[in-house]
Amino acid sequence: MIGKDCTHQGHSRGLRRMAAATMLIAGSLLAAVPAVAEPTHLSFFSWDNEQVMKPVIAAFEEANPDIRIDFSNAPPVNEYVQTLQTRLLSNTAADVFIIAAENKNALIDGGFVKDLSGYDFIKTMNPQNRAAYGADGKAYGLSLASWGGGILYNKALTDKVGMTEPPKSWDEFLALAKKLKDAGITPYYDGVQSGNLMPLYALIGLAFSKEGGNVDQKIFSGQTSFEKEWTGPLSLYAKLYDDGLISRDVLGLSDDQIVNEFATSKVAMMGAGPWNLPAIRGINPQIEMNFMAVPGPVSGESFLSGAPSPGYAINSATEHLQQAEAFLTFLASPEAVKLYHKSSGAITTTADYKPDLDPALAAIYAGIEASRIYLPMTSWPRAQDALHTEMVAQIQNMVAGGIKPADVGKALDAKLADSQ
Repeated sequence: MIGKDCTHQGHSRGLRRMAAATMLIAGSLLAAVPAVAEPTHLSFFSWDNEQVMKPVIAAFEEANPDIRIDFSNAPPVNEYVQTLQTRLLSNTAADVFIIAAENKNALIDGGFVKDLSGYDFIKTMNPQNRAAYGADGKAYGLSLASWGGGILYNKALTDKVGMTEPPKSWDEFLALAKKLKDAGITPYYDGVQSGNLMPLYALIGLAFSKEGGNVDQKIFSGQTSFEKEWTGPLSLYAKLYDDGLISRDVLGLSDDQIVNEFATSKVAMMGAGPWNLPAIRGINPQIEMNFMAVPGPVSGESFLSGAPSPGYAINSATEHLQQAEAFLTFLASPEAVKLYHKSSGAITTTADYKPDLDPALAAIYAGIEASRIYLPMTSWPRAQDALHTEMVAQIQNMVAGGIKPADVGKALDAKLADSQ
């Protein structure tokens, strides 16, 4: 009996020793396997929407599994600029964000953006794009495209009133709008709420080009004034509202609402840029549409709004510089540029990727190639943010019928004087 118990006890001790050894070995093996590190989260604040940026971000995260992009956005222009400014001042801005014509001076002068001059990804940029978001020989934004904005028209609706070719003068454009209205078709919508005023900027650019193209510098040096130079183009633009061709209620429409109205054939024409095409085709794949350049007061002369596209900037206060550098390096790659071109419709201008352009963009591409594009904010040497905010507010007041075109220029002159 005693011998049997001893044998059992010895066997139990052996099992315990084996179990302990097994646990020790297992623990050693686990210790030898490195823990999987949590990915670094890199915040990115854009004015492109999620639909545009999602394919690009997905490709980046697949190539960089140790980085996750925390995406947020606000629509251009005023809402984005104001939101970013608030976040910068409260030290809550994203690691990477958009630098635009409207806020570039404030971002650069305020030291909010990192100098990108030494990075290889800058080398793929078009020189005009680099200059647009640079200062004193340094580069602060990775701008991968240029854009032109004009008048997008629904061919099925303009065909109904006999349009066989785009209007060649502003009066012909107004006459087309009247024909559409008389036929029971809403003629045109513009982004008055957002400040995306494609025809107005084009009309100003055309007028300035006939004066030698350096009018903005003369305004800022005091040789002329906004009132003197802008009243003519503003008066042309205001006729759309004063003649009842566009309802003043357009003030209540967001850019997304205008896109939806156009895509569903509820309005014949809209002020637009290349970025609108994917969204419109997403709603109505069968729509037949084309761009026209904005015709001027003299027949045969036309212009576009436009500029180098906004760039990607790195927050100078980021705690994730290495990840931000990796993100911008990827954004400048042919793979990412191709994805962005496809999702946004942007006319990309990088050296190592040639985009396949939508046929609807023929008039836009021709204007860009001929350098017949203008955007006030890229031409103002300073105070872009304050002047842009004032400009949009005063034009909205004009569209509402509260002030005359000359009053817009007077207000801008006063704002410029205040910024001295």
